[in-house]
Amino acid sequence: MSVLGTNQRVADRLLSEGRIGAEEHRRAVDHAGRQRGRIEDSLIELDILPEGDLLKYVATLHNTRFVSTEKLAKAAIEPRVLGRVLPKTAKMHGVFPVLLDEAKSVLSVVTADPDNDAAIHEVKLAAGVREVRALVARPAAVRAAIARHYFKEVSAFEALLRPVATNAQTGDFIDIDLGPAPARPATGPIPTPAVSPRSPAVQPPPPPRAPMPTSPSASGQTSPTGAREQTQPSVHTGSTQPSMNGGHGPSAATAQTSPTGGHQPTTQVRSLIGTAPSPSPPPPVPVLTPIETHEYIETLNVLVSLLEANRQDLRGHSAVVARLCRRTCERIGLAPAHVAAFVVAAYLHDLGKMGAYHLTALNVAEYEGHRVAGLKAVALPAQLMGSVGLPAETVAALQAMYERYDGRGLPHGLAGKEIPLGARILAVADTYADLTQNPRNPFRKILRPAEACDVLAGYRGTVFDPNIVDLFRHEVTGDDMRARLLSERYTVLVIDPDPEETTVLELRLIEQGFEVRVARTVAQAWRELEGGEIAAVVSEIDLEEPEMGLALRADAQKESWGRGITWVILTRKNDRHSAQKAFDLGVDDFVSKPTSADIFAAKLRQLVERRVARGGGRGVTGSLAEMSIPDMVQVLWHGRKTCALRIQTGKGTGEIHFAEGQIVDARWEQVVGEEAFYRMLALHEGEFRLEPGVEPSGRTIAVSPEALLLEGMRRLDEGMLHAP
Repeated sequence: MSVLGTNQRVADRLLSEGRIGAEEHRRAVDHAGRQRGRIEDSLIELDILPEGDLLKYVATLHNTRFVSTEKLAKAAIEPRVLGRVLPKTAKMHGVFPVLLDEAKSVLSVVTADPDNDAAIHEVKLAAGVREVRALVARPAAVRAAIARHYFKEVSAFEALLRPVATNAQTGDFIDIDLGPAPARPATGPIPTPAVSPRSPAVQPPPPPRAPMPTSPSASGQTSPTGAREQTQPSVHTGSTQPSMNGGHGPSAATAQTSPTGGHQPTTQVRSLIGTAPSPSPPPPVPVLTPIETHEYIETLNVLVSLLEANRQDLRGHSAVVARLCRRTCERIGLAPAHVAAFVVAAYLHDLGKMGAYHLTALNVAEYEGHRVAGLKAVALPAQLMGSVGLPAETVAALQAMYERYDGRGLPHGLAGKEIPLGARILAVADTYADLTQNPRNPFRKILRPAEACDVLAGYRGTVFDPNIVDLFRHEVTGDDMRARLLSERYTVLVIDPDPEETTVLELRLIEQGFEVRVARTVAQAWRELEGGEIAAVVSEIDLEEPEMGLALRADAQKESWGRGITWVILTRKNDRHSAQKAFDLGVDDFVSKPTSADIFAAKLRQLVERRVARGGGRGVTGSLAEMSIPDMVQVLWHGRKTCALRIQTGKGTGEIHFAEGQIVDARWEQVVGEEAFYRMLALHEGEFRLEPGVEPSGRTIAVSPEALLLEGMRRLDEGMLHAP
């Protein structure tokens, strides 16, 4: 059914209820047909109905709320909210995210079609939330919001912000006030040594928009790589703190956070009483520099990832470093222009260095061979990109990334705050990514996040800036443990001979929390499968020979380890014979290329988790030094988990049982109930194991987790609790 045909029903219903006349109905339908547009926009543009009246009417039909064009134009949408819906998904389904309640895992979006259940379901899967609430907005306003916030079309709302008729009715309808768009923070230069001035050449135009899916935010999960309009929260305390470069910037502590660490929504909801608000001119929108645009960053992401496709142990390394740099910069509170400059440096930092050694600030400092190679290669990225006119901050970060905080680095022996801030951040992020991704790092094994942070801490004040190490450690270890508690990290094997086909998919799977391995041949795939760590396989049908992917599936089924693997066929074939043969072999899904990589990744996670749930799930283990019991309780409570948290220390054992996030039972040695819970709160050393899906056998606690934590914290503060 056509878009116009679908929405003509709105005009038909208005006519049948006597809200518009027959002539007005005809004019609206004719106008929509000529403009190839939506009936709602025609009703507004022809002044048949004021926008406020029409949106109230449509919102009533769907039992929801609405957002006016004026408020949507002034909205300050946080990057973490934008990152939940990727640009391609937003444009395809005509949805735009406006609110995110992280505690309840509820995403609110504006759309002209709140009854499009299929689209809302796909957005829910892609965003990784429990619920998507659809609010009504004018179709043209939804398109304008997508254009402005995702594609940086600064004048997207200009044609829509004209005087509108006053609202003739009042009622108990709700309009969403998304808050004013904040002024952009100053973007003056960071006071760092002028390692290389900006080229006087004309700045390059933005590169062509990459015609493929873009990634989500690394902020706690994976952030979108650049797909965000840099805004600050609309509520500030006004306080500042010294920034790490010696100047002053917004304090990271001023942003309101939830118990789990996420930002609380800064929006307000109010009832509309009386007439619609009088129109006001569109707010000024900052003009972005080329490197701040989504297109520029995403083009770098794709191109550099393709260059790294053949790096056996470091595929996607630069994208990982870029996400880590962005998270660190945003945690510090840097201005958007500086964040973008340092993210670009992260994408480019290994350009021209893909030789025998992987050079990081740590191994350049520790090994003579790496030091010699680093001295030769440190200037290569900036030299190779010399004609592009990179920002001075980007060049400075690239050229000083092997300097040491104690002044014994290269190439100029800079020390402390003399080293550009971007270089200090890049050195930490690059080393951490190497330690947690590259099995040929100095320790010759992949380290866990906590272990990698211990290594960084060992070089505080010598190789690395101690302040950045401390901030970085707090950021990544907390996020990693939360992710492990709320969503287990599964390993996916992608079997496809074409690197171009797998690069974008690999990135999207990583953003969904998967560990990803890639095999180009059946022999490589079999070796990976025999290792026994693969939770899911994504395979092409035709490998070295036609239908070898199906033969591999058949052979895997004969092995004990092969029966529990989620197996999905992702192929260019779309014939009925191939699909039937695959399903006869028991595959979990059959998907034809091309497909949306972000939606595919979300669906794969759902398939894996369903299979694991049927099989009893896997445990998550860790140390209380990585995350305290109060922090774990908050994560599991807000994540509504049903599980058993088992504690093992040198002085005894205990367990806490959760049912849909509520604490129902606690035991420490011979003590049960609330008293057992309070005793375990005081533990700081020991190991834990989280066993998902364990149903509690009884109930010894009736109060809420919040009440337990408050009472436990009171007892700790008053010295009433001591470690058992």
